Amino acid sequence: MPKGCTRTRMALLRSLKRGNVVTTIIDHPRLQPLRLALPRLAPGVAVAFTVAAAATFLADHYGAPVMLFALLLGMALHFLSADEKCMPGIDFTAKKLLRWGIALLGARITFTQISSLGAGPIALVLICLVATIGFGLLIARLLGRRWTFGVLTGGAVAICGASAALAISAVLPKDPDHEQNTLFTVIAVTSLSTIAMILYPMIFTALGFDTEQVGVLLGATIHDVAQVVGAGYAVSDETGDIATYVKLLRVAMLPVVVVLLAVLATRSGRADGSSVPWPLFTVAFVAILFANSFGLIPTGVATFMVDTSRWFLVAAIAALGIKTSLQAMFALGPVNLAVVVGETVFLAVLAVLILLLV
Repeated sequence: MPKGCTRTRMALLRSLKRGNVVTTIIDHPRLQPLRLALPRLAPGVAVAFTVAAAATFLADHYGAPVMLFALLLGMALHFLSADEKCMPGIDFTAKKLLRWGIALLGARITFTQISSLGAGPIALVLICLVATIGFGLLIARLLGRRWTFGVLTGGAVAICGASAALAISAVLPKDPDHEQNTLFTVIAVTSLSTIAMILYPMIFTALGFDTEQVGVLLGATIHDVAQVVGAGYAVSDETGDIATYVKLLRVAMLPVVVVLLAVLATRSGRADGSSVPWPLFTVAFVAILFANSFGLIPTGVATFMVDTSRWFLVAAIAALGIKTSLQAMFALGPVNLAVVVGETVFLAVLAVLILLLV
């Protein structure tokens, strides 16, 4: 080894021993926000991962789906959603770690798996998206609600649940009950997603669909990404992979729908200029999927990414369980609830009929 390299190596080792390098890394300006946030996030994150560990233990010993255990254990701890110390970390786990976990799922999926599905899922997603939003407009009008409520709930059901509700809400005209309707939609679609996560795998399996078809249906009909992942991998790894892919097709439609609504609102002179961020975790998912498909990720690294993804997703499901209040959903009014339930049933029935007819 050249003398220069030797001196550099020895200097680095001495610096490590004194802790200079570690201190420099920790004190880096870009890491400062994370370092400051850690004490605030730690209690809730610890709770979510403790539930995830308990769910994993129960699943390993009793053979039931780990996602279902995580959900039920989380719902049993719903009282923590009112705890000021735990809630920031629980919310962080349910949102940020969920997205990281989904992005890392790209390490277990390849284009070979996707190409085997054909163009059917893309057509299914597009048909269900347009039809569900149209049905939302219709049922909202029939039940005496504004068209904005039909678009808001229909878009949330058709695309990606709470995230779509918040994004669409940002570009819709601000009616007097705008904030209340947005809050209702977020709670309703999240709660219905939780119910669907438990019931849909059993219903679709009972209807005689195979694992691939169940994956397509789960990805095409459950509102939120987390519950799609939970329901899919509760059936099998193959079903979970397919469900995730189909669901991300729906998520990819969000910017398109939001831009169209923003253009319509602008032409009507009613847009507030709000910007809607692109769901970057979908970009990360595709980038990792590309790398994995072309063999750019070493086997050991891919295994680590998949394991990390699994823990993040189980913890996120636990956090979502903690945040879920079925009582709050049923207290928000029967008419509004009928709109969202009607859209949910319509989407599920339509997806099943399309899959049966093609």
